[in-house]
Amino acid sequence: MILSRWFRPLRWAVLGLLAAVTLLPLYVMAVSSLKPLRDVQGRFTWWPSGLTVQPYADMWHTVPLARYFANSAVVACAATAASVLLALLAAYALSRYRFRGRSTFLGVVLATQMLPGILFLLPLFLLFVNLDRHLGLQLYATRTGLVITYLTFSLPFSIWLLTGYFDSIPRELDEAARVDGAAPPAILLRVIVPSAAPGIAAVAVYSFMTAWGEVLFASVLTDEATRTLAVGLQSYATQSNVYWNQVMAASLVVSAPVVVGFLLLQRFLVRGISAGAVK
Repeated sequence: MILSRWFRPLRWAVLGLLAAVTLLPLYVMAVSSLKPLRDVQGRFTWWPSGLTVQPYADMWHTVPLARYFANSAVVACAATAASVLLALLAAYALSRYRFRGRSTFLGVVLATQMLPGILFLLPLFLLFVNLDRHLGLQLYATRTGLVITYLTFSLPFSIWLLTGYFDSIPRELDEAARVDGAAPPAILLRVIVPSAAPGIAAVAVYSFMTAWGEVLFASVLTDEATRTLAVGLQSYATQSNVYWNQVMAASLVVSAPVVVGFLLLQRFLVRGISAGAVK
């Protein structure tokens, strides 16, 4: 009885603290993006003395933000599409067929998630450079090379997640489709994919967020023409000045696609991860 009496106020206090920790930085970013640069560089105030949206207009001209935005959109969308397609095929085979090495393959796929990404940076860089030098296949400083790089992060987790989700789909649905004369590709497209929509949405959100906000590999494997948003935001800092108000404005703008996509697919994301964890 005593526990239940104190539990509700304690729960609301913890939730309020977590909300404050989450929302306070966003508020500071939003307020700073509406201040003139001199006010941002001066003493911090919780409310700007004069509101201005000029930073949101200037941020497109101070750096080539539109080009960075296009690069990020192309790379993130391509990496997401490739990750979803390859994970669908691999997860269907792992879930519906039994073959030698299946458990080993799943274990290796999951084990790759335990390695820090920085371990792959130098090998990928050397691989891209040598492919260009010996075979004329240019992957360094290209969007294609960046898409391949991001697949090394998102694909293993996507395969593991979808395999667990496919295992939760009754095999009787496959048998019923076979009785009707459906081949394995038709079963995958007409039976498994509609039933696994939440898991596929979770994989898509994860892959997109991974590619959209990645910094380390994008800073090494791109040049000025293929630079993405996560790296391009650093260009607001010059040798003589840092345009903090434009940095905040650009950060809010480039975060919008991920936030909107996550909110739209939130229920699918939660259901997909829960189903994958059941396995």
